Amino acid sequence: MSEVYTTIIFLFVLFGLLGGSVWIGLALMGVAWVGMELFTSRPAGDAMITTIWSGSSSWTLTALPLFIWMGEILYRTRLSEDMFRGLAPWMRFLPGGLLHTNIAGCTIFAAVSGSSAATLNMVGKMSIPELRARGYPEYMIIGTLAGAATLGLMIPPSLTLIVYGVTINESITKLFMAGVFPGLVLAGLFMLYIVGWHFFGSGQRPKEEPRLSLGEMIAESRFLLPLFGLIIVVIGSMYMGFATATEAAAVGVLGALGLSLMQGSLNWATFVESLMGATRTSAMIAFILMGAAFLSLSMGFTGLPRALAGLIESYNLSPIALIAVLTVFYLILGMFMDGLSSVVLTMAIVEPMIRQAGIDVIWFGIFLVVVIETAQVTPPIGFNLFVLQGMTRHEISYIAKTAVPMVALMLLMVGILVVWPELATWLPENIRQQ
Repeated sequence: MSEVYTTIIFLFVLFGLLGGSVWIGLALMGVAWVGMELFTSRPAGDAMITTIWSGSSSWTLTALPLFIWMGEILYRTRLSEDMFRGLAPWMRFLPGGLLHTNIAGCTIFAAVSGSSAATLNMVGKMSIPELRARGYPEYMIIGTLAGAATLGLMIPPSLTLIVYGVTINESITKLFMAGVFPGLVLAGLFMLYIVGWHFFGSGQRPKEEPRLSLGEMIAESRFLLPLFGLIIVVIGSMYMGFATATEAAAVGVLGALGLSLMQGSLNWATFVESLMGATRTSAMIAFILMGAAFLSLSMGFTGLPRALAGLIESYNLSPIALIAVLTVFYLILGMFMDGLSSVVLTMAIVEPMIRQAGIDVIWFGIFLVVVIETAQVTPPIGFNLFVLQGMTRHEISYIAKTAVPMVALMLLMVGILVVWPELATWLPENIRQQ
């Protein structure tokens, strides 16, 4: 019963602080402080200082601000307009037409930005005006964009996977590799949804796009070359073993600066804006990680993670049953918290459970990202829904309705991962690394 009382106290303090609008990082530290004072004899201040310093001085964590900065730089270039010009000739002949640019654009930009919000902003400002002008249904424009933007969380470089890897001390490069195939399969499911709408859906159909010759299509594709080149250099250098995630991120920043310079969109103002945007985001994430590190230490002293893991083990749940329970748990948690906070808040308890059940931690990272992706587009706190509301001025309820089919497809992706775990584990196990 002592574990039950301990859990109640932790939850009471946590929700009390969060309900009082305390920053998540400070709320986590506050819960940890209470745990240290009530359940241990170790000085809470000394433990907090040591833990925060060791947690924030991780070399692996340096990849995080660099990838964020790369995305911020690209967000301020003319890349969105160029991306639409390069993608449109190849998408217009598919069933569903240029709606596929939402999926393809998000998939491509996700490969240079680990943020769902950045992907949504970048592709949204490209596709929404163009698709509206061509007469595509509003609910399809918004729904496909809301779902596809979540690919920024899975396709490397993913900020969520970096945080997960740092939290459980796992290879960031392996996690990046594991996200490639599931990300592409999920993008394929989104595109199949558009094809299904084209053949079986009701409502308006846009006018057929004018035909282009093969030469014209290839000529328009030149606008994609700079972005593809950056993707190959950043992602390829990691997969070929030439660079670590941090080194590849540094190369990506230099490449993004070079692209914006060639486009003529790099000036002192955009440079400072990108740097300050990356600094704010990185500081927020680092603050959450500091609080989570202190909370993990505090909970470790109380023995709560081990006790809960033992409790789960006593129920003799199969790995699939455990995954089903965790799916529901993270979906509920994700309705009220952002994805990064959900990861760092729960890993101290969930990691012993999954290891005890024999679940591969690399596979679990991808599963976790898919579930968190789903939570990004589910009310009441679906972050992507609010970003889209700001871009389109629609009611949040309308945007949530348009995203329902995408939520269903992401839950289907969870089932696919359970049935075929090799989808996530094959690439990191078989690609040779230095």
